[in-house]
Amino acid sequence: MNTQQDIRWHQRYQQYCNAFTLLEQAIRIQQPSVVERAGIIQFFEMAFELAWKLLKDYQQAEGFEVNSPRSALKQAFQNGLVEDGHRWIQALEDRNLTTHTYNEATAIVVEQKIRDEDYPLLVKLRDRFAGMINS
Repeated sequence: MNTQQDIRWHQRYQQYCNAFTLLEQAIRIQQPSVVERAGIIQFFEMAFELAWKLLKDYQQAEGFEVNSPRSALKQAFQNGLVEDGHRWIQALEDRNLTTHTYNEATAIVVEQKIRDEDYPLLVKLRDRFAGMINS
């Protein structure tokens, strides 16, 4: 029997997949212009926001009390939903670096971290929840 919380995390997963697809398309741009780089960062911010909310909604459906991004990520690591808790917290800090100001030098560094470190985390999360949805 589906509860409202079960339905919520399923819906959140679908939203996450939509944002992830946009990020995935943007990541394919090898030498992005300033505008394309800003798009990569924006799509990362959207996907990351939905990722932590997916983790929050799922864990709340499982009876855990999580409300902030940090608490959702820490609890997800403790529950085995994500493997690299430290890297997820670093991704949260990466997202926070870019949300309030735009500096091109910072943007270049963040773009590379998104490509090398953050994007693989988001891929694993998508795949993990795909397995949960389909089982």
